[in-house]
Amino acid sequence: MTNHDIVADYNGYDYKKIFWEDADRKYEDAADRLAIKRLLPKKMKNFVDIAGGYGRLADEYLPRAKKSTVFDYSKTELKQAKELYGDKIQTKAGDIYSLPFKDEEFDALMMIRATHHFKDMKTVISELYRVLEPGGIAVIEVANKKTLPRIFRYWTKKTDVNPFKKSQSYLKDLNMYNYHPKYIENLFKKQGFKIKKVLSVSNFRSAKLKKLFGTKNLIKLEKSAQTLLAPVRFAPSIYYQLEKPKFEE
Repeated sequence: MTNHDIVADYNGYDYKKIFWEDADRKYEDAADRLAIKRLLPKKMKNFVDIAGGYGRLADEYLPRAKKSTVFDYSKTELKQAKELYGDKIQTKAGDIYSLPFKDEEFDALMMIRATHHFKDMKTVISELYRVLEPGGIAVIEVANKKTLPRIFRYWTKKTDVNPFKKSQSYLKDLNMYNYHPKYIENLFKKQGFKIKKVLSVSNFRSAKLKKLFGTKNLIKLEKSAQTLLAPVRFAPSIYYQLEKPKFEE
């Protein structure tokens, strides 16, 4: 293991039941799936779901990939993934800062709802780049610090976290990190990734909106909003489709 801080350890925690099922996050789950359908390659040889937990999104990539692996720190979640999908999926436990995979092992990967746990995104991005083959595609979701609710809270002095500051923010009350889009995009480019597509995801993540409009109606709005609001990086989740160039430029 590295000496990086472990922000969240889901060993012994039923993430599937407590976070997703009991908390009624059907809208967030559906919004993630919409984005993944749009960004993942239609056909993949060797795919890895980084920080994929119990394989929540496996139904989206299993039909597209000849071989699929779920990587996570939590052995509890990986056990659940095996129980759900059996031999359809491989599992691997380890450290995000030192991935237990060979250089250029995968032609595609994704990492969803994980960046808020990582203190050192530069190293994480470097590792993702390393295990991806030239020409490979990475779909990465990033926790966005520059959202309207965070801006209003800053303006009304309910928080001292500046959403306009182009650096990562540590949210003590939530024990997580958020990132300014320009900061994270600069890290992607410095590593060598090409940003192919961007989506604004979970644009209507609000308990009040869910109660007022219902999940089905919000998802209908979400379909258009993901592309329409992408240029302003509006949502709490920003999705990136990245490509590792075949040749160094």
